[in-house]
Amino acid sequence: MASRPVYTPCLNGRGLVSPVDIEFKWVAGMAVSQKQKSIRSLHEAAEKRNIAHILEISSKSEDPLGVKLSAFNLPFVMPNGLRTTVENAFQSGKVFRHGGPYLDLLNKTPREAKKDSRLSGSGDLVGFRLDGEDWPTRPLTAFYDWIYLSALKQSPALAEQLLRFDGFTDIEFNPERSLNCQAASAALFVALTKRGEIDAATQGRDVFLALLALGNPGSRPLQSSLL
Repeated sequence: MASRPVYTPCLNGRGLVSPVDIEFKWVAGMAVSQKQKSIRSLHEAAEKRNIAHILEISSKSEDPLGVKLSAFNLPFVMPNGLRTTVENAFQSGKVFRHGGPYLDLLNKTPREAKKDSRLSGSGDLVGFRLDGEDWPTRPLTAFYDWIYLSALKQSPALAEQLLRFDGFTDIEFNPERSLNCQAASAALFVALTKRGEIDAATQGRDVFLALLALGNPGSRPLQSSLL
């Protein structure tokens, strides 16, 4: 057995995203077919907890929409007009005590950018920078979330389809080892959209951080990792 969160959008109240931990039968193996068996097992277990219409967001998703919404695939147009992906924008925005941001990561594949050795060899992560604007490290997921939300806002056809779902998963995401999660960001997008706040949220850093403070998406626990 294994446990993974299903992220659900909160349409009222202070919380914006609610993670529901689901126990399910894990299917061992690295093949995509094995991962998809685990996804089906997770979703079937979640449905028994009355969470229906769940979308897996990853390159392993059986739904083409979930593959397109993977951070490795979801396009993002930088403020300076450069077209990249969510993953590249996020990794290239990291500022460390002894280096960064490494803007050349914008020219690598998303997988190469994520695995670049400088990201683990430049000291502590002290902040983020996007097109010359500095972002704090807290709330811990704010920078990643804002990029993902903005990318969805730039892809209205994909965003519209996202609103049909009640919960989101990422089979590769383990909350004990990582923090930023595309499924959680997707749930945040749905919550803000249905609350009528997505335009304000994607307007810029200061408005977004203020919305987070008011909405208190603190149901996502603080962790020491900033991966």
